[in-house]
Amino acid sequence: MSLEPEALDAWRVFLNAHAAVVERIERALAEAELPPLGWYDVLWALYRAPEQKLRMHELAPQVVLSRSGLVRLVDRVEAAGLVERERCLTDRRGAYAVLTQDGEAMLRRMWPVYEAAIAAFFAAPVGEGAQALADTLTRVQVAAR
Repeated sequence: MSLEPEALDAWRVFLNAHAAVVERIERALAEAELPPLGWYDVLWALYRAPEQKLRMHELAPQVVLSRSGLVRLVDRVEAAGLVERERCLTDRRGAYAVLTQDGEAMLRRMWPVYEAAIAAFFAAPVGEGAQALADTLTRVQVAAR
């Protein structure tokens, strides 16, 4: 199978657009003196989880990081008091990452800045094509899994 030039062009545009939007979101968070986007992803995943806690192997796919990368990220978020680790009673080797009250408060502080950046740098340019883009990216995600 040969890759069509249009498909390769679309791939490059996708990668560059993703990098540019993430960079703008990171900049907006930094300018507001807030933690980086990866922290938001961890806090949001825990906020949505039952009992606001997840094992590392449950958290990793939600933040798109390797297990070792996730452990280092959670270490930093924990040092800031936004999550804490809780021993897993059924598996002595395992632990949960648990959202703290400070973590939930930080999530609430970060969201307006994140939302505004998504609106400005993603939603506005996509416009009425949002559903078609979501459908296309869903097909890509399904094919990759």
